[in-house]
Amino acid sequence: MSKLDKLICELCPNGVEYRALGDVCKLITGATPSKKLSSYWNDGTIPWMSSGEVSLKRVWSTEAKITQLAYDKTSTTLVPPHSIVIALAGQGKTRGKVAITEIELCTNQSLCSIVCSNELDYKFLYYYLDGKYEELRSISNGDGSRGGLSLKILSPYKIPVPPLDVQREIVRILDNFTELTAGLTAELTAELTARKKQYEYYRDKLLTVDKTTKVVPLREVVKHSCSGGTPTKGVVEYYEKGNIPWIRTQDVRFNEIYGVDSYITEKAVEKTSAKWIPKNCVIVAISGASAGRCAINRIRATTNQHCLNLEIDPQQALYRYVFHCISCKYQELLGKKQGARGDLNSTLILDTEIPLPALIEQERLVSILDRFDALCNDLTSGLPAEIAARQKQYEFYRDKLLTFKERISI
Repeated sequence: MSKLDKLICELCPNGVEYRALGDVCKLITGATPSKKLSSYWNDGTIPWMSSGEVSLKRVWSTEAKITQLAYDKTSTTLVPPHSIVIALAGQGKTRGKVAITEIELCTNQSLCSIVCSNELDYKFLYYYLDGKYEELRSISNGDGSRGGLSLKILSPYKIPVPPLDVQREIVRILDNFTELTAGLTAELTAELTARKKQYEYYRDKLLTVDKTTKVVPLREVVKHSCSGGTPTKGVVEYYEKGNIPWIRTQDVRFNEIYGVDSYITEKAVEKTSAKWIPKNCVIVAISGASAGRCAINRIRATTNQHCLNLEIDPQQALYRYVFHCISCKYQELLGKKQGARGDLNSTLILDTEIPLPALIEQERLVSILDRFDALCNDLTSGLPAEIAARQKQYEFYRDKLLTFKERISI
């Protein structure tokens, strides 16, 4: 019998009490001082956490800092180290994620800080809520793309509260498992990085032009091109119960897109510039940090206005061949970015030249490059699959350790 089993048999043989989160913790929401007031931000010294930083898992510093004046004049609140921060709102995968604060800090209003009472080990709560990510998203208000958590939802949320000795033993086990998993994942990630460099080397070599290969502007192999649009966020009928995939630039990562996190409605397609595109387009991100990246939509979908969608003429080129060519041109496209945000436009992209061998040669090149691509990026095979398997193994044991028989009060 393990130490944990002995502790459970000794301290809670009849099960564990489940209690409302608000009964054993203090829940605090933050605020965002006005960005228009420089006196709230310039030379700030108080760490201020945004919802995107919840992905850090352990927060030792924040990108933004506010001034003492901002703290005094607004409703933001300092929370102590070892608080659990949970993302309340947002599209994509942020909502429901949790992190641990390692410093005293303030947060924005899209985060809830959970300060544990002396009945809870903060790491125990972190591990428990981290395992409830999907459940927390499912109980959010609103539809799948625009839902939100709130103190009203979180406060009555039931969590197990075993004796502290049991909590600490579970934390010890999970800390060790996390460290081991992180070490193995780091080794696999380093190997994957080396494989990707090898793939890029051979891709660039295979797509290097010789004197016999025709070179054409990308526009010559494009049957139709368009960008999309973003339906007004405040219009509920554009998002609520939406079932139309809506691709954003963060979905464009030199990948094949089989599913998305954001959806819009038929009404949004009818009344806005977000229009359907057929599957197997080559999508190029044209704005911000994602500019120059490309992807293939393997599903019929819509996109936002920061995506340039290229329907490839099959008489001229294979869409996967064009995808590999644009991937190869990434650094060249980065050099063409314009403006303060570093944007591209349709003309810059469509004027980019690519080699255009015969279709049968394109098929041969695609066959080779797809095998390399799968080795580096396919989550069902190769190193990415091994990394994913390690994570699933960790999640299985974490959830097993944190599942308790509930004690029934008589």
